Amino acid sequence: MSGRIFLLGNDIDTDQLAPGAYMKGGIEAIAAHCLEATRPDFASTVKPGDVVVAGTNFGMGSSREQAAEALKRLGVAGVVARSFAGIFYRNAINLGLPVLVGDDLDGVEDGAEADLDVDAGELRLGSHTVALQPLPDNLKIMLADGGLVPHLKKRFAAR
Repeated sequence: MSGRIFLLGNDIDTDQLAPGAYMKGGIEAIAAHCLEATRPDFASTVKPGDVVVAGTNFGMGSSREQAAEALKRLGVAGVVARSFAGIFYRNAINLGLPVLVGDDLDGVEDGAEADLDVDAGELRLGSHTVALQPLPDNLKIMLADGGLVPHLKKRFAAR
């Protein structure tokens, strides 16, 4: 998927991704306010195919799955970070949002055009390619199916 890079720092928590003040408004309201405390223009400028790149501990905090769902609702192609909070990581995969670990993200610039290739485990930035930790095949299949629930429906329908 092709898009622009939205570069963030370390310790982006679930309250920044899915602000608690908007939880009663449903996922549309939550997505409209995604990252507003960190990057006020994010929800209004992110486009389908854009990639969030961050530092360490992305998705720390509560277990609210709306944090990953808001990014997916906004069309984010995936999140690349140096590390993820475990619950956020699994919520993202379950909801069909690709999340990949990048050990060396030096030189990645905000606004740069990028291609996220989940299958190859690469973030392509023009002539520069960043190698990402590859996902296991079972998680690639789950993401391709759209997340855990669609994946299970597909498996059970095949029986």
